[in-house]
Amino acid sequence: MDILADTLIDNLKLLPFLLITYLCIEYLEHKTSSKMQEWIKKFRIGGPLVGSILGALPQCGFSVVAANFYATGIIGIGTLMAIFLSTSDETLPILIANAADPLLIVQIICYKIICGAVFGYALYAIFLNKQKRINIADFCHHEECHCSHGIIKPALRHTAEIFCFIFIITLSLNYTMIFIDLQQATALLQIPLLGEFISGFIGLIPNCSASVVLTQLYIDGFININTLFSGSLVNGGVGLLVLFRVNKNIKENLHILALLYACGVLGGITSSLFFQ
Repeated sequence: MDILADTLIDNLKLLPFLLITYLCIEYLEHKTSSKMQEWIKKFRIGGPLVGSILGALPQCGFSVVAANFYATGIIGIGTLMAIFLSTSDETLPILIANAADPLLIVQIICYKIICGAVFGYALYAIFLNKQKRINIADFCHHEECHCSHGIIKPALRHTAEIFCFIFIITLSLNYTMIFIDLQQATALLQIPLLGEFISGFIGLIPNCSASVVLTQLYIDGFININTLFSGSLVNGGVGLLVLFRVNKNIKENLHILALLYACGVLGGITSSLFFQ
């Protein structure tokens, strides 16, 4: 019952983000013109910086927004990666709850923002000629929006469907987490370099449990900050889960997954240059 209640509360926090996201998508589907499409393309230049700042806000709401906006072509891979990498999920609330040094909290958040922006712009430059086209109409067609009924009804339906999808998956993951042998996992996380790579895999778990475990292990002194960053940078909350649900190109999703893991682990390893 505790797992059920916690999962429900965590997912209810996402509802406003989901509803606003789908209202925006439905509106754009109705109003998208060639002029608006050009404006969206121009906005992509500043996307990684803005995305890395928004992603650093507590919880994983903006990673959910990013996954949907990427699937429709509103944002590019650079902005998507920036938001995923900077997403703090439960890291910030747990650090504050445990009365961590305020300066350390600021440094951790700033490092995640910097990593998000740097890797985001690097991917923006690399994939500049391979940006997804703006395909809001195609997205609505695949999702059977029935946009002729207005924007509110389809947005509410989308919100309910994705909410149920996230709830079922995260409930299963939260229940599975209680069977993991944390003592054995902690021993592996303490091995230099190997710990960063393992932490990155833990960070790929698409819910808040991963960030909760890693942050608590860091606070208790079981892992170093490199290992924390590897998992924290990779962990985009349920954003990755939503991406696989709404973006129909599975091969593309797997590429994004691999890039997220590589950028997160690299960011974790290089954090030793700035944190002692």
